[in-house]
Amino acid sequence: MAATHTDKAFEQDLRNLREKLLAMGAKVEALVAQSVRALTDRDSALAEKVVGADREVNRLEVDIDDLCRRILALRQPAASDLRLITTALKIVTDLERIGDLAVNIAERSMDLNQVPPLAPYVDTPKLADLAQQQVKKALDAFVSGDAAKAEEVLKGDDLLDALFLKIFNELLAYMMEDSRNIRRATALMFIAKHLERVGDHALNVAEMVIYMVRGKDVRHPKSRDITE
Repeated sequence: MAATHTDKAFEQDLRNLREKLLAMGAKVEALVAQSVRALTDRDSALAEKVVGADREVNRLEVDIDDLCRRILALRQPAASDLRLITTALKIVTDLERIGDLAVNIAERSMDLNQVPPLAPYVDTPKLADLAQQQVKKALDAFVSGDAAKAEEVLKGDDLLDALFLKIFNELLAYMMEDSRNIRRATALMFIAKHLERVGDHALNVAEMVIYMVRGKDVRHPKSRDITE
């Protein structure tokens, strides 16, 4: 009876961990979307809300870290459960950094909202959407323990990188065309780079999911043979 009770408590701890990670993931996804909307809608009040919301992301990071340490200390998980906990500890760091990137985008947006827009913001929201999709897919793969879905994130990173390069080259052309464009184009380059970095963090999460499920490290290019 005691063993059964312990097993149920352990399963509940793991459910809580997954739920907290999903909540944190949803939060940082929303912050990325809001930070870009603050730019496209020229809504500095929304940007300020993103900056203020970073405290909640940090709180979630601390809560998840504490839960992981408690599970490790009290449950002493082994094998796949241990990989799940260690993966969660790494994922939460990537999610916290995505929150920081959203704040950086919001701060750049507030600056850009003080001057006339350089050009219509078309590809930047697309880049943000791609980055958010990558984050969501990586987290879904974690919760479902689906390595194949995580592999889709690895493959999808090329599309995100290609769009970032397109934006970068367009902004570079604006800078070469007129030196008065340099300040605004540079700020937009930083925003695009932040979004590309969001995709990189999603990639990190996906690689850790593959490790969690298969016990195989695919983090480095030479070992990224993701087939069985």
